[in-house]
Amino acid sequence: MSLPFPLTIMLYFQMVIMAGTVMLAYYFEYTDTFTVNVQGFFCYDSSYTKPYPGPDENSDIPPALLLSLVAGVPVLVIIVGETVVFCLQVATRDFENQEKTILTGDCCYINPLVRRTVRFLGIYTFGLFATDIFVNAGQVVTGNLAPHFLTVCKPNYTDLGCQQYTQFITNAQACTGNPDLVLKARKTFPSKEAALSVYAALYLAMYITNTVKAKGTRLAKPVLCLGMMCLAFLTGVNRVAEYRNHWSDVIAGFLIGMSIAVFLVVCVINNFKGKRKQTENSPIDNLAQMPAISIPRVESPLEKNHITAFAEIT
Repeated sequence: MSLPFPLTIMLYFQMVIMAGTVMLAYYFEYTDTFTVNVQGFFCYDSSYTKPYPGPDENSDIPPALLLSLVAGVPVLVIIVGETVVFCLQVATRDFENQEKTILTGDCCYINPLVRRTVRFLGIYTFGLFATDIFVNAGQVVTGNLAPHFLTVCKPNYTDLGCQQYTQFITNAQACTGNPDLVLKARKTFPSKEAALSVYAALYLAMYITNTVKAKGTRLAKPVLCLGMMCLAFLTGVNRVAEYRNHWSDVIAGFLIGMSIAVFLVVCVINNFKGKRKQTENSPIDNLAQMPAISIPRVESPLEKNHITAFAEIT
């Protein structure tokens, strides 16, 4: 089966979208192209005077560990899961429920195993970058302050003329602390760690629930899925406990990650469903294939009298 020309165009179009998404995430993450909103604060506001917890590398869940789990565990689970499903289909000769091999050239074939694996991993990767973009956009637009903002900001209250607690400071040059720490303390809403962790956990949970159909997994699947969701929840709790985020930041991150995961799984890849079986016909086809009902012939009284009269004459 060769790859149709419109499908080839769509494939290139999807690659362009993916490349654009990666580039946008890069500009948000590693450049100062987008200026962070400078949000003001009240003098001596206790909401932002928590102790500075140190760099993220000193956290109980450092970025390196979180990113390795978010990027590595789903990839490994999907590859292993698709390989097992494909081997079971081949062993049981369930070829009707298996996607067809696509011919992309004179000698290039795309195996059903490769097709499904690349599809699910590609959608997951796209959602990962999309989550990062949504979170970074929210942080840049809101400029919400971290619980330890005033600790790293080190404002000179005397020069600012803070005579009472209700005085609101909007001066962008009010901080005398490390500019890098101050800038990072202005980017907390929503929580990126919470969004990425719950996105990966929910995507993987829905994949396991919809793909693994083996007997004896009725209890194992929910335990595994709930365990991953619990780890994502603990990631958000850890951010609050270390005074790196507010509860509102974590909840917003959870909502963003869950929304993107549910949308991609339900609307884009249709709950990880494979090829529809050939034997599944529509109700109209089944009705057309039903045998005709034989109705016994009933003689009318007129016809019976005609036959009787004809017999008497002969």
